Parts: sequence; structure tokens; C-alpha cells
Amino acid sequence: MKQKFWIGLSSTEQLDSGFIHSLYAYFGDIERVFNCSANDFKNIEGINIKKAETFLRLRDKVNIEKTVEEVERRGIKVITFDDERYPQMLREIYNPPMVLYYKGDLFSCNLERTVAFVGSRRASSAGKDSIRKIIGDFRNTDICIVSGLAEGIDAASHRSAIENNLKTIGIIASGFDFRYPSSNKDLYEKLEHGCGAVVTEYYPTFEPIKFRFPQRNRIVTGLSYGTVVGEAALKSGALISANLTLEQGRELMCIPGSINNKNTEGIYKLLKNGATMVTSGEDILNALNWQIIKNNSSPQKDKNSTVLEQNHVYKIISDIIGIEPLCFDEIQAKTNIETEELLKTLTMMEIEGLIEQTDGDRYKGVRE
Repeated sequence: MKQKFWIGLSSTEQLDSGFIHSLYAYFGDIERVFNCSANDFKNIEGINIKKAETFLRLRDKVNIEKTVEEVERRGIKVITFDDERYPQMLREIYNPPMVLYYKGDLFSCNLERTVAFVGSRRASSAGKDSIRKIIGDFRNTDICIVSGLAEGIDAASHRSAIENNLKTIGIIASGFDFRYPSSNKDLYEKLEHGCGAVVTEYYPTFEPIKFRFPQRNRIVTGLSYGTVVGEAALKSGALISANLTLEQGRELMCIPGSINNKNTEGIYKLLKNGATMVTSGEDILNALNWQIIKNNSSPQKDKNSTVLEQNHVYKIISDIIGIEPLCFDEIQAKTNIETEELLKTLTMMEIEGLIEQTDGDRYKGVRE
């Protein structure tokens, strides 16, 4: 089993994937890479003596059996660069990850229908609503949503995928010993237990250090046929992802937003430079030249319509809550419903899935 050699080398933080890739390209076999000698390096172009000595010194410290045991003990699955199941889209990028550690069911996801959604961690309510609307257009299809399991646009993308019965893949910038940010722990659980997969190139003990996030981005975009940028300031990680998308020869798409929002300054720069504008799921399908068969039946939608028809007060409240969230006082002013009754009604509507709370005490309708 040659997988253990990949795991052993990936457990050393100082050995980056690009270096291992160059050695694998030369030797053509990971076991030969692991067991090579100083003499072997004399014929490898581009690798100096100092780099070779560093590799051999670090390699000699690796306890292969122990590294494999640590991975297995944590219930982590592994796929390596020489595995025929390794995602083809990822194989084609510059500096592909040599090892993918994952939890969940990666191969239940359709890796031929992957779209990345990236954007600001401090996304506006309008920005997250746009994500929900667009991903909602893919409801009950085999499209797979890829993102980085960060706050803001990433989290909204994963949650929208789950709400719309889509598979979703979260790429993280650390090993599985860390769940960052902690606010997304529930998303980790959902992706690992039926909704898709959580994936990383990092050995379980590697921490979420700052430089690993841009490295993570190349996997988010590399695994995807196209990338949709939700919100992005002029200097942001999302723009790094946008540049990676273009470098990888993939389709770059952007969601327009308010011109008064600093998080859309990067969006309009990308649009002016030729990115495809996206306001619906259909725009993405057209950009990627995809055709999908969609199951138009939506049990939740039918259920919501029935509930609204049967409850007059619910209907009144639902009609006044539009795209922009309203606070309790605004809803009360528009409906003239007594405080106690309105509190009870809003709580019941949340439970029924008709509305949801956002930004503290504000309420908005749930998009279908």
C-alpha cells in the first residue's frame, strides 16, 4: 500500500506539495521518492544540494506507521495524487495538492457539476440573500456547491446548498484537529454526515495559519468548473480566488450588488474586466454551457403555501416582509398586532420555516 508514503511525507510541514510533486514527476513512484538517496538528486534539474539535504533530513524523521495510524484513528479518509479517483479538475491545476484528507462522502458529490462560491467574511444581508436566491435556483439538482467553510459568503453558500437538497464540499485551511471558525461547527457536522464532504490537503495536526488560506483557495477554485464571487472588497481573499480562477482557465462569474457597499468594489472591478455577471442560476448554467434536469416539485414550497392560505395572520406578516429584513417594531407598526400575539406568531412562523431571524432582532422571508 503506497498511500502510506504519501501520508508520511504530508505529515512534515516543511515539505510543500510543489516540491513533492516535482519529485514524483521525476521518479514516477511515491515509494521511490520516499526511499531515494542523496545520489539520486544529482540528476534532478532545479533541486539544489541544500534543498535535497533538507528533504532527506526531514524524511528520515518520519515514522510512517505512526502517521498512518493517527489518520485512521481520527476516521479520516485519504485520496492521493496517484489514485485514479483523484478529481480530474484538480489534477489539471498548477501545484495540485498531493494528498486530500476528507470526511463525509466526497464521491456522492457530482464532481462534473461543481461550482465554487466565494466572497467576503463580512458579507451584507443583501449579499447573503443573493447567494440564497441563486443557489435556490439549483434546488433538487445534481450541482455541487464548493466553498471554503469560512464565515459570510462561504457559510451562506454551504447552508443554501443544504437547504436546497444539493451536495456541498467545504475546503478547509487546516488539519481535522481544528474546526475554524467555531461558528461553523454545525456545518462541519452536516457536511461530514450526509450533505457532502469536508476536504483538506493538510495532515490532521496542522493549524489554520494565515498563509494556508490563500493556498486553500487554489483547491476551492481548482475543484470547480467556475467560480462565483459574491461580495469582495478591492483587497480581499475573494479577489485572490478570482485571479486563481482565471489562471486555472475556469469561468469567473460575479454577483452585482449595491454600489454603496465597499464589499462590491472588487465585484465591479472584475465585471469591468470581463467577468460574467450573474443574477440567477440560469446565468451560471449558460456560462458553463450546462443543461440539467430539474425536479420542479418542492414539498417545502407546497407546505408553506398551504400554511399561509390557512392562517390569515401569517399571510399578513408574510406579505409585508420583503427582501430587506424588518425589525419587530416595523412589523408591528405595519400590522397593528399586539406585542404578545406578534411575538408568539413570529416564533411559530420561524418554526414553520416561513421566516428567519437575521442581524439580531430583524426578520425576513425564507426564499424558495
